[in-house]
Amino acid sequence: MVLNYVWIAFFVIAFIIALVKSLLVGNFEIFTIIVESMLKTAKASVVDIGLPLAGTMIFFLGLMKIAERAGAINFLSRLLNPFLIRLFPEIPENHPAMGEMVMNFSANMLGLDNAATPFGLKAMKSLEEINPNKGTASNSQIMFLVLHTSGLTLIPLSIISYRVAANSLEPSSIFIPCVLATLSATLASVLIVGIKQKLKFDKVLLSWLGGILAFIIGILVLINNMPIASKEALTKHSGNIIMLALIVGIILGGLWKKLNVFDTFVEGAKEGFDVVVKILPYLVGMLVSIAAFRECGALAYITDGIKYVVIAMGLNTDFVDALPVAIMKPFSGSGARGLLLDIFDKTKNPLLGPDSFAGKMASIFQGSADTTFYIVALYFGSVGIKNVRYAVWAGLLADFLGVIAAIGIAYIFFA
Repeated sequence: MVLNYVWIAFFVIAFIIALVKSLLVGNFEIFTIIVESMLKTAKASVVDIGLPLAGTMIFFLGLMKIAERAGAINFLSRLLNPFLIRLFPEIPENHPAMGEMVMNFSANMLGLDNAATPFGLKAMKSLEEINPNKGTASNSQIMFLVLHTSGLTLIPLSIISYRVAANSLEPSSIFIPCVLATLSATLASVLIVGIKQKLKFDKVLLSWLGGILAFIIGILVLINNMPIASKEALTKHSGNIIMLALIVGIILGGLWKKLNVFDTFVEGAKEGFDVVVKILPYLVGMLVSIAAFRECGALAYITDGIKYVVIAMGLNTDFVDALPVAIMKPFSGSGARGLLLDIFDKTKNPLLGPDSFAGKMASIFQGSADTTFYIVALYFGSVGIKNVRYAVWAGLLADFLGVIAAIGIAYIFFA
């Protein structure tokens, strides 16, 4: 229901703004711009997102089937069961969904977005199988989705790669701030959804959260004390090394369990086509509406309004130049990435660039959350969820708190 209203609102707002602009200037060219952007986005949703996603889905769902038959998912479920059963009390003990969610979170933490998606979709399917109200998001599905949208990342590979490509002199300078910001968003997600779902924050849950926080801080301190060359080498290669090691480990695990590894892989891979066919209509519909909302200028109006309020409050406005990235990120990852690269481009504004304060803050924004509306459409659409309940506002609230934390962290590190 919420997605329905959001979807309608994007189109209606785009039409009203375009009409007012056209009447004021006596030129209706903006309608052409909006429609062309919508059509391009519809095509790109299939060609640039759907088809590449199909290949990734087929490969990793095949690996998931091997891991499932070899017992790896059950092992992960048992290992993390004391923590996960407190976040997901509706899920039966040692259910495969636990391990699938762990695989999704692990891939996200390593900055491996393409690897995380198939694991997440598999987990959402498992959660729907035990959902007593089909078509309505369960508490477990909402908790999982909001945690996913918080975008917890320990190694922000993609952000550092963008900075390297933009000729940054210090591409890894945003490493620790990115992790701290995304950690803040994740903890906010647990608290927001946990309070809404009336979870019991007992000693076990608090101990796990404290232990995870201590572990992450320990890693950050270790990395922060590394020489710059070693730090950049680690951030550039570690995620890919771990992903390949994971793939080989799953295959060898299947071999150890005497599975016909390739046939098992093919069996799981066949599910990839079915998943992609289910999610494409949701993706196209949501991304096209976002394109209309963006091209009409609504996003720029929001940014200008925030800047006016900040100035009126007598606060520093240095962060406002990076704010479009934070505003766009919940709606479109590619749109936020485009805005990030615009800030990196000194030819468009010589006062900006990747190593400017705005460039560094935009990098933190890009890495501190995920595309909430895209993920809601993708994950819930894959299992036919129509009533998303409070998933959207909970995800957006966690995103907002993550943005606030990112601003504070950027000023502490770079101002």
